[in-house]
Amino acid sequence: MTRYLSAPRPGTPASGPRMFCFPYAGGGASTYAGWQRALGDRVRVLPIHLPGREGRMSEQRFTDLDELTADLDWELDAELDEPHLFFGHSMGALIAFSLALRRFERGATLPTALVLAAYRAPHLPPPKIGDVDAPDAELVDVLSALGGIPDAVLRHPEWLSTLLPIARDDLVLCATVPPREQQPMPVPIHVFAGREDPLVAPVEMSEWSRHTADEFEMRILPGRHFFIKERETHFLDHLAHLLDRYTSKGPAHRRQARAA
Repeated sequence: MTRYLSAPRPGTPASGPRMFCFPYAGGGASTYAGWQRALGDRVRVLPIHLPGREGRMSEQRFTDLDELTADLDWELDAELDEPHLFFGHSMGALIAFSLALRRFERGATLPTALVLAAYRAPHLPPPKIGDVDAPDAELVDVLSALGGIPDAVLRHPEWLSTLLPIARDDLVLCATVPPREQQPMPVPIHVFAGREDPLVAPVEMSEWSRHTADEFEMRILPGRHFFIKERETHFLDHLAHLLDRYTSKGPAHRRQARAA
């Protein structure tokens, strides 16, 4: 088993497409802990364990996107031979897209679809969350205002001292990626935007349409930047509805939808 995946949890479907889930800045694989139960047997939910957090805390974190995607590509290559989807929220959307793009450029197996949330399209400047060199208190205020730090963590300074270095490195990774154009991929892209997101506007999410040569779809849901956590049940209902076309209905349904 690759370092990026843990052993399947009890209740994980034995068959069906895999959905690799990439975490947001400062987050980890635990973000997706309850998703398998919520999504049932539509997909096999496989949270990605990035280095330098949770069970991989002793490992060095990546602050360069190209280096991270190269490592992911190498480690996950065999796992990505089976039908699969990528999901990513915020930084996770950037990583998911970048990994798919790397595999497209080298002719490897591609995801059945990309499902991306709360991150600007790659030809736009990366969202400015805050100064990575800001004092701890200022960075906490910025992340808290976005909803990126749970109240339980705010009440425990020792937890904050663990979270902030992770968040800083992840912010460096995002901030150092220049805007870029590339050939659209033959992969459907579905995006979710938070209607009240102060960091990434829905119009910026709509720009992802330029990066697919296949189907594009955008859904705008109530909530701020972390709407996938703030309104998790509502979001997962929409995600389940989307995933149905890649499981029980399959590719033929997608072709019919595009022709309609």
